[in-house]
Amino acid sequence: MADHGPMERDFKASALQAWRLRPQTSDALGLLRMAFKATLRSIHMSKFLLCLAGIACLLGTAGACMALPISPGDRVKITIPEGEEFSGIFEINFSGELELPIAKRIYAVGLEPEELQQRVYQALVKQGFFQPSFLRVSLSVIQWAPIPVFVSGSIFQPGRVLISELSDAEQLQTPVQLSGHAPLNRMLTTALKRAGGITPTADVTAVELKRGSRKRVVDLTGVFTGQPFNDIPLIAGDQVTIPDTGTVNPLLVRPSNITPSDIMINISNLTVPGRAVGTEAQKFPYGSRFSHAVVSANCAGGTMITNARRRAVLVRTQTATGKTTVFDRGVEQALRNSTNSANNPYLMDDDGFACYDSGVTNFQSVLGIITQFLAPSILIYNRFVP
Repeated sequence: MADHGPMERDFKASALQAWRLRPQTSDALGLLRMAFKATLRSIHMSKFLLCLAGIACLLGTAGACMALPISPGDRVKITIPEGEEFSGIFEINFSGELELPIAKRIYAVGLEPEELQQRVYQALVKQGFFQPSFLRVSLSVIQWAPIPVFVSGSIFQPGRVLISELSDAEQLQTPVQLSGHAPLNRMLTTALKRAGGITPTADVTAVELKRGSRKRVVDLTGVFTGQPFNDIPLIAGDQVTIPDTGTVNPLLVRPSNITPSDIMINISNLTVPGRAVGTEAQKFPYGSRFSHAVVSANCAGGTMITNARRRAVLVRTQTATGKTTVFDRGVEQALRNSTNSANNPYLMDDDGFACYDSGVTNFQSVLGIITQFLAPSILIYNRFVP
């Protein structure tokens, strides 16, 4: 006898269970009623499990649940047997629509490739081009386009950023069919890195992603702890906001996927200012502190009498407001008594750092200047005065 599907198998199993647990009466109608109720319970349980799986995907508990969505500019290849007029390579237009010959436009932005494939199938059937039983549609992405996203909040360079850009070589290549959907430079972490990285006061536990009218909060703590986290694929027009805690978190001040890799510091360590005009800024790993600049600029070391009382100054100017703050500390104090971020602050990109000579060195310089003026006078005196 042919097997008519899981519904019939569930019914047979339920009927057998009902027979084994039958009551004292031999009422056949009662047995059928018990089997029917058992089948309904089985169906409801299956639906319940499917709902749980869907909720898990929506909450982001499994990264594999979310494939990369379609954005304007993406190129897809559609293959339809016996439908050559609808087959070919198509680019999603700036309105987010897929334009097929003859057929009406299909909105594609935000859909996963499999969802867009199903929508193409439904559109062609609904518009009467194919019978459902004869239509087969195959759709795959052959080139992912660069997409603009907007990043704001506790970020070094807020604004519009372009991610997933094609290199010059890739732009000249003929698009080829991809075997999967994994352009890793189209993710949330890529956008944060492209926007200069998060600041030390960012709240990485509540990063907000807004897509149209929908909002989602993402926890990116795993970037710094090594624990799994949900790196969300982005589409064109997404808005990302990083909340600010107002407090420096040392965990965030190091190179990572969402922070700067290095910073450039302008250093001056000159006894006579102006002699090294045009010197390039010096690169430091992100997370370096004031004491690192003291040593790197050669402010420390040498003769204790002349150099122990040298001073180092850190100058920082806020780009948005133009406000300048100055941190001034003795070199020996910076090296021997640095215990926290208050007395040994982190260096930030484009900071200015300068070393000043000690009082002993300054006195020596003054004596040198006086000597320069006195030496010619002594020679003149010795020549003309007998």
